[in-house]
Amino acid sequence: MSLAMKKEVPSSKLKLSENKEIPPSSFFSKFTNIKVGVVPLPLYLVLAAVIFMASMYGKLPADMIGGFAVIIIMGILLGDIGLKVPILKEIGGPAILAIMVPSTMVFFNLINPSALKAITAVMKTSNFLYFYISILVVGSILGMNRKVLVQGFMRMFVPLIVGTAAAISAGLLVGTLFGYTIQRTFFYIIIPIIGGGIGEGILPLSIAYSAILQIPQEALIGQLIPAAVIGNIVAIICAGLLKRLGEKKPELTGNGVLVKTGDDSEVLTAKGIDKPVDFPLMGAGILIACAFFVFGNLASPFIGIPGAIIMIFTAAIVKYLNIMPAKMEQGSFHLYKFVSSSLTWPLMVGLGVLYTPLKDVIATVTPGYLVVCASVVIAMISSGFFIGRFMNMYPVESAIVTGCHSGLGGTGDVAILSASNRMELMPFAQISTRIGGASMIVLATILMKLWH
Repeated sequence: MSLAMKKEVPSSKLKLSENKEIPPSSFFSKFTNIKVGVVPLPLYLVLAAVIFMASMYGKLPADMIGGFAVIIIMGILLGDIGLKVPILKEIGGPAILAIMVPSTMVFFNLINPSALKAITAVMKTSNFLYFYISILVVGSILGMNRKVLVQGFMRMFVPLIVGTAAAISAGLLVGTLFGYTIQRTFFYIIIPIIGGGIGEGILPLSIAYSAILQIPQEALIGQLIPAAVIGNIVAIICAGLLKRLGEKKPELTGNGVLVKTGDDSEVLTAKGIDKPVDFPLMGAGILIACAFFVFGNLASPFIGIPGAIIMIFTAAIVKYLNIMPAKMEQGSFHLYKFVSSSLTWPLMVGLGVLYTPLKDVIATVTPGYLVVCASVVIAMISSGFFIGRFMNMYPVESAIVTGCHSGLGGTGDVAILSASNRMELMPFAQISTRIGGASMIVLATILMKLWH
């Protein structure tokens, strides 16, 4: 019996010692599981330290390699913070932080000359900016489902036209009341808001303005971006209010269905390119994007329109005529998805450093400016709400989709539809953003050329 008791004691001690063991979720394991973007925090800190020390001791290559190292390490961090900070993450936080933090750092001389040279090399010397634009524009248009492009555009044509006309009219009226000229209000406030975002709208627009006005592109981007960001914030707020309206008055909403007869199901169920990634085809996608951009530059002297705008127009025609081989569309689309998901925030860092002077942004954004931006978005969404009644559409869904025309491109669409809890409307939102935005960029370019 005593022997049995002796055997039991160590057993209880063993259990006690097991209970006191360090649990698997220790501080170290939690620390290693933290990620900055997709990079584990410990690895991110090592990489950041290497890049920082190289820039401090003048060993950072002043070329594409050094430039990518700087903008990617900063872009990953700022984009990740923007996605996690409450409220900020709902209003396009990653884009705001990735642009404004570097701009502020340059204003206060917090970026050393070595890093600045490297960023200049990748953004300007290596022309990463135009490379990014061509991939986004060509890949996003060629990657659209053609049925969505044709049928969705037919359904959205009237709300888009009416909404755009209402936005322009309201913007010009309010802008005049606050002392802005018609030219200033239209080209530098209204068009950036309804131009389809930063990558596919403002950047090609700035190229066109620069070519027509003979003004450096960096002097224009800082004047165009604030309107797009403010417009996106207003659109998100309005989407949230429309969601509440639909909850209080169910007869005004289809809960994610746009057309009252339900005949939009064919568009909603149409699948995009969902095939596995094929890396050689992505290589072909690079060639196609570059060729479209080169064609734009080649045709520009004969047509009289900047090459970036011709590139947009040509991609839309090629997609509509369905003459691009499906495999090539697949490669272009997958390349677009890779670049937009991996290099957007780094590009924004480059824009913040070189193209968005903080003093210009501060001088641009005034109380009157904010009111003009808000009036453009509210007029567009209101017109979508009321025109939906006459187009056999649910007013809430019609207003939300029309409002996507005033977002920050694809990122803005996600934010607006998330705020309204209607992600199923994404195909229509893409029509509103991509085709509506591209049309506005082309129109603004033609009018700027005639005006100038």
